Amino acid sequence: MTSGEEIPATGGQRVGYIAERTPHGSGRTGKLSTYLVRDAETGTHHTFMYADIVTEGFRTLHVGERVRFLTDPADPERARYVIRLDLPEVEDYYR
Repeated sequence: MTSGEEIPATGGQRVGYIAERTPHGSGRTGKLSTYLVRDAETGTHHTFMYADIVTEGFRTLHVGERVRFLTDPADPERARYVIRLDLPEVEDYYR
């Protein structure tokens, strides 16, 4: 890599926003979801499943929520260890 080239944003901690949530399939509790997160710095999109959300209780995120996540250099289109950065208002969460 020469001086001035942009370093790919993989393998490190990233911040982004949930761009899309697609419910599908079924599980013990009903529908499972696939999410799409947009990296706030690069604008790239990464997918992840509800099981990649690190939280206590319900593993649900809403479109527009700000999250922190990791990417894997072996699979840079996939987000891992997704953490919600802002807690939603209780009334908004249960709509």
